[in-house]
Amino acid sequence: MILYHKNPLKLRQQIRAGNFTSMTSGLCSGYVQCNLVILEKEWAEDFYQFCKLNPKPCPVIYKSKPGEYQFSSLGEDIDIRTDISKYRIFKKGIMVSEQTDIKADWSRNFVSFLLGCSFSFEEALIANNLEIRNVSENVNVPMFITNIECAATEKFHGKMVVSMRPFKSFEVTKVQEITRQFPRVHGEPIHLGDPTKIGINNLSKPDFGDKVTIKTDEIPVFWACGVTPQIAVQNASPPICITHSPGCMLVTDKLNAEIKN
Repeated sequence: MILYHKNPLKLRQQIRAGNFTSMTSGLCSGYVQCNLVILEKEWAEDFYQFCKLNPKPCPVIYKSKPGEYQFSSLGEDIDIRTDISKYRIFKKGIMVSEQTDIKADWSRNFVSFLLGCSFSFEEALIANNLEIRNVSENVNVPMFITNIECAATEKFHGKMVVSMRPFKSFEVTKVQEITRQFPRVHGEPIHLGDPTKIGINNLSKPDFGDKVTIKTDEIPVFWACGVTPQIAVQNASPPICITHSPGCMLVTDKLNAEIKN
């Protein structure tokens, strides 16, 4: 079977058919990938405020109308109920299942939020001859819960999650300059170097994703991460919330160049 790793529509069709259930990092170069949060409309406005207060980890690419599940402005034949390779279902803040299709769970009361993902700026880094370790090692990017408190709303609060990629010290300025051009997909790093300063004690044990090699001449570089809402959801304990599984994004037809500053 051919997996269409370069064409977003064909990849989404493979995901919808159940033929691709893995992470999307490194796939469909040039196209925007999005994190997902789905909430009942009674919870949606408070979450939207949380996103506006925390634009680094929660940059909103699209907010749906209640019950809307086809997003033509983001791509051809997108169905948010089937086109993400793996979803997580939370009930009262507890993850109860991980599944590849949410059609049976769908409600006309649901509002979907698509948030920018750092996979989008990885392409620009690679184009500038910078190695992205999670891509070269074919694993999910490592993600960590920090000690950084997000700005809270009435219902949503929690610590920021970050993604980490190692670079040589002389590469860091270029990395900052490149990713600064993509504020809608987390922008420039929030921290460089010593992970203990943001509450991370062991880089070999990420809270989400996979461990990557960090060479002796490299330093860890950290970006705000779109898994942050999953922590806020666990704290807020809404009756139901559906998210992407970490690393399993919605791959859109929107070009990364369209969201570049």
